[in-house]
Amino acid sequence: MEAIVLAAGFSSRANAFKMTLPLGKMSVLEQTISKFEGLCSKVIVVAGFQAELIEVEMAKIFDKNAYSFQIKCIYNENFNRGMFSSIQKGCNEVNASTFFITPGDCPLVKKETVQQLAEQEGNVIIPSFNFKGGHPIKLSSEVQLKILETNPDSNLRVVLNNYEKKYLNVEDPGVLLDMDTPEDYQKAVHYYHDWICK
Repeated sequence: MEAIVLAAGFSSRANAFKMTLPLGKMSVLEQTISKFEGLCSKVIVVAGFQAELIEVEMAKIFDKNAYSFQIKCIYNENFNRGMFSSIQKGCNEVNASTFFITPGDCPLVKKETVQQLAEQEGNVIIPSFNFKGGHPIKLSSEVQLKILETNPDSNLRVVLNNYEKKYLNVEDPGVLLDMDTPEDYQKAVHYYHDWICK
């Protein structure tokens, strides 16, 4: 199993480059990556906007030597075309029969949730909290091929509409928590300290 972490976006509403913001003893990006420890053999980080900041952050993560999986950082030169171009770029690097996709700014998912997702069978597995779908999602190699065949100006939702989706209900609000705005980041920091650190 492998994972794609999308870190190519503009952070346009966050007033800061959110991937490198601190969250606990790690950055937001490393918190996201760390959830795949023990489950994935490779994590593919797709950089784009301010890729040099991602590279600096990745160098820090490499230096820690804390993870058993291979970490590969790739650059999406077409990141301004939107998230789907980064998903396609990541899918080009996937060699496993199943893989996760998650935005890099979804760092509050519980490790147990990712483990539960890993154990599910199906083409499209989506975690759900209070009947709302979140991240990370788990996809099959069949979906990977469809993604790669699809027009780059499309989006992932269009691709996934061709498949039966399996929703896994989890007691984990973290599957819905991303960080689009400074307020979201402050909420994430409070959530981390109030719940994750307990």
